[in-house]
Amino acid sequence: MKTNITYIGAIGLHAALGMLIYFNESLAKLYFFGAFFYFLHQVVVVSGDKKTFEVLKACAYFVGIEVFMRTTKGSVSYEASKYLVVLFAMIGMFYRGVSGKAFPYFIYLLLLVPSIFVASTTLRYDANFRTNVAFVLSGPVCLGVAALFCYDKKVSSKQIQAVMLYMLFPLIAHMVYNFFYTPDIKEVITSTASNTAASGGFGSNQVATVFGLGMFVLTVRFFMKSPTLTLKILHISLFAFLSFRALVTLSRGGIYAAVIAVIAFLVIYYGYVNTRKRNQIAQLLVLFCLSIFAIWSYTSIQTNNMLDKRYANQDTLGREKEDVSTGRVDLFIEELEGFMSSPFWGIGSSRAKDLRIETKGHGLASHNEISRTLAEHGFPGVVILMILIFVPLYYRSQNKKNLFFYAFLCLWFATINHSGMRIAMPAFIYALALLNVTHEKRPLHRKQLKKPAV
Repeated sequence: MKTNITYIGAIGLHAALGMLIYFNESLAKLYFFGAFFYFLHQVVVVSGDKKTFEVLKACAYFVGIEVFMRTTKGSVSYEASKYLVVLFAMIGMFYRGVSGKAFPYFIYLLLLVPSIFVASTTLRYDANFRTNVAFVLSGPVCLGVAALFCYDKKVSSKQIQAVMLYMLFPLIAHMVYNFFYTPDIKEVITSTASNTAASGGFGSNQVATVFGLGMFVLTVRFFMKSPTLTLKILHISLFAFLSFRALVTLSRGGIYAAVIAVIAFLVIYYGYVNTRKRNQIAQLLVLFCLSIFAIWSYTSIQTNNMLDKRYANQDTLGREKEDVSTGRVDLFIEELEGFMSSPFWGIGSSRAKDLRIETKGHGLASHNEISRTLAEHGFPGVVILMILIFVPLYYRSQNKKNLFFYAFLCLWFATINHSGMRIAMPAFIYALALLNVTHEKRPLHRKQLKKPAV
């Protein structure tokens, strides 16, 4: 009971933070620095055997807080969360070392280097070399360092769920902020385009992506960490609120990624548990699906049916749009052409976007990490993608204990195909798939034999 009260209190605290930051955005910086010094202290002072867990919690929190801090300008830089994940992971490696089996990720990081030298000769003269290269490589470097730290590190099943919870807490603050920012959705949604106003005044793609992460985490908690009616109601209510704010952004990528991850989790979880637990899951699934139907129906009404049209790939008048990808397929093809034009060393970091500025006058990004990696890294990019895909699958063949492995990998892959590596979330989620998860053994309660009467 005490644990539940503390947990609900933490949720309430973050909800209050979201409200306070809306009324005074200068508090966002205090929030950011307060979180940084708190987790830095925890990571440094905690005893050796708990160091891994504290590092993971620190990384998770800054993954969850990233887009909120970008929205409120609370962090010290746009890429701060990526740098902090790298910092905490490196501190963790200093104290806890690196598995020798993680050497593919050393190779991965080395393969990122040639594109920097190529970019030094291919980027436009007036392009900011340091900023452009850092922007496209901060995500991949964050992934490589996080993967090095996480590979084969032992954590318990309870600990990995706690790590996911630390991603959720700041998302609750972000969600509450958005409710205050746009209390009346009907006023701001007048078309089927992605809506910045409904996203708290920031990029709808990034907001929907992190809220999709929150939807996944709350699904896990609803099915695995809701032993009481109070917790069931709490988790499904939070899921409803967060789903509503994700849907009203009218950005589909984050929602699709969440759905894929949820399905992967439920399939694996259902196959993992015993018959009695499967019956419980089936009952909860009925309630879960009814909740989703209610959330969608309510959101559709609040958006004047623009939500239905958006997901049916229609415009405001109900006419079907020609391109369901909103132009991203063309950008994908352009980047593949860039790979074909320079297949050995690639066109250089950030050059794909730079080329579009030169030829078309705009710097649109494809937000697809697969095509960008191939175009900008060439043949090393092919090896990079092979490492990213096959190393986790090989690790899984040797260690099948991580219940969330496929959900994490699906969430990573779906995210990098609609949002690239613009935020730290896909990098860290990928690394979590490489953890060695141990399951707590239930204590055996043996009846004490009665001594025979003398």
